[in-house]
Amino acid sequence: SPSTRNCPCKMSQLPPKSPLASPVSEGTNSRVESSDNLSMDSFWLEVENIKQSAEAEQEECSLADVKTQEEGEAEAEWLQDAGLSDLLGDRASENDNIVLLSTLTKTQAAAVQRRLDTYSRSRRRKNKHPVRDVRDIFGVVNSEETAAEKEESSPDQLWHNLRTSNVQRTETQDYSCTVRNPGKEVVFNMDVAYSEQAAVLLKGSFLSESRRLKDGNVLTKFKIPKGRLGVTRVGDLSAQDMKKIPTLALIELTALCDVLGFELKRNKAAKLKTTEKRLFGVPLNTLLENDQKLLPNTKVPLLLQALLSCLEKRGLETEGILRVSGSQTRIKSLEQKLERDFYTGLFHWDEVHQNDVSGLLKRFIRELPAPLLTAEYLPAFAAVQNIPDLRQRLQALNLLILILPEPNRNTLKALLEFLSKVVARENNNKMNLWNVSTVMAPNLFMHKGLPNKIPEGKEKQLAEGAADIVRMMIHYQDLLWTVSSFLVAQVRKLNESNSKRYQFCDKRIKNLLRKIHADKEKVEKNQAEPSKIVKVHASLLLKDSLEVHLNNATRVADVLRQFQKNLCQNGWNIVNTVNLLKCNNSMECTNLLLYEVGGNIGERCLDPDTYLLDLYHVNPHAEWIIKQNPSYPRMF
Repeated sequence: SPSTRNCPCKMSQLPPKSPLASPVSEGTNSRVESSDNLSMDSFWLEVENIKQSAEAEQEECSLADVKTQEEGEAEAEWLQDAGLSDLLGDRASENDNIVLLSTLTKTQAAAVQRRLDTYSRSRRRKNKHPVRDVRDIFGVVNSEETAAEKEESSPDQLWHNLRTSNVQRTETQDYSCTVRNPGKEVVFNMDVAYSEQAAVLLKGSFLSESRRLKDGNVLTKFKIPKGRLGVTRVGDLSAQDMKKIPTLALIELTALCDVLGFELKRNKAAKLKTTEKRLFGVPLNTLLENDQKLLPNTKVPLLLQALLSCLEKRGLETEGILRVSGSQTRIKSLEQKLERDFYTGLFHWDEVHQNDVSGLLKRFIRELPAPLLTAEYLPAFAAVQNIPDLRQRLQALNLLILILPEPNRNTLKALLEFLSKVVARENNNKMNLWNVSTVMAPNLFMHKGLPNKIPEGKEKQLAEGAADIVRMMIHYQDLLWTVSSFLVAQVRKLNESNSKRYQFCDKRIKNLLRKIHADKEKVEKNQAEPSKIVKVHASLLLKDSLEVHLNNATRVADVLRQFQKNLCQNGWNIVNTVNLLKCNNSMECTNLLLYEVGGNIGERCLDPDTYLLDLYHVNPHAEWIIKQNPSYPRMF
């Protein structure tokens, strides 16, 4: 319903308890069948435990209430977060914005224009002075264009079509991702922008009405086609390139929501209150800054690492782990001991009961001054449940994960990897995927600092939706932590444009935005050059470079094997052999990685199945450097 779509979907103050094992709502957004395996008992039990813990300590909100934003304020913040803040001024410098705008797809450009329109209208109401018209940025459609071109390219017409498309859908073909054949893999396309895919489906009226999952224990198997340029995971890109990803992901997420007819709700970030504690209730950034003084390059708080390590060693096979609550008195006492002794190394984990450790883990997550999913985007995570199609829900989640600040994203990944290990031991601990999801959902989606704006009668639906989102994040985490090929392509375009610093004019911006239809990486093969000889460097390992003859079949894995063979047989001048792991009297190839460095990318760790001649044509000015896999231990 419209009221459900536009609500912020916050889960901050759910009712004390819902009737246990009550019938599941028959609404179109419910995907959870009422059965023993899909019971919500654990969810409401966890909610009750959280409330009792908070009441016992008479906790106060550490996050200020979120204020209602005035018209245009949300759009202004969005433009700022999207890297387009200069467009807000009356006399803005356009060079930086032009570079970003020139990389956008049609649906992304329409999303930007829509928010500029809203912001401009609000400014006109407040100010007497004229405000820059959006047409000054995107240009005016030439009167000589055909009527068909106008209809196709007009964002207003596109918006009207998309908003009214729900009543035009037909059942000609079923594109929903409800499990029909659990063993069959479904293609998850990351080459074309998600919003462009959705627009094509809507234009053809191919989207089916929402359908409920018939088997809550089985989720669709998705396969990401690698393509010729391989798959890029979070962590494969340099920090410099990754800084561009959240901005691009935000624009794409907004465009996707616009196409689907969903309002992307965001909270306004609030100031955090200071605390005298060193571990619990401390912002992630502060925790990491303190931890990095002890252990440089720490990406996940040391306390969380210790909690997860303790549970992995002694708690994975404990029946009811995470669900069975430890003693609140003991947990509070352990928290105080950790605050005092953790950094001194005097805290003894072996003396702590596993259920108390799981209680500490959940408490650590809840006590963060801002939600782990961030105050700004917690409503967006919760609203994902309203998207009928599973593939599109995952597309939205993938973009939300990429938008998260790096500390939050890394911490969430560490937590999800642990939860996946718990599910893998289901036969021993009796905690299946749904059990784990229902227990963890309140800890991720409830936060004491966010106001309650849940529509009456929607509590159960939102609870089930939150648990389903956690289930998807656990089950599909490898997919969700993948950087889509179209985003990598946009990063390349940004880097190329920044290096050339084109002085675009408004007319050229318009032409560029109208010309771009999708961000699929286009490998332009040079027919006159079917092969190429390149040099691969390994400066940290040896002084010589490796000459590689590339053809259409040469992959990264082939080069690493050739490097390994030459290293072992040809007596190369090895600089740092102690950095290589021995395996059956030969150097282990999996300990080595090939990186693409420079050109139109900062640095990218290459998928072993990347075809190097295709990559050369995409980025001919890059260097290729072999490095040791940082996940392998160094042998000194």
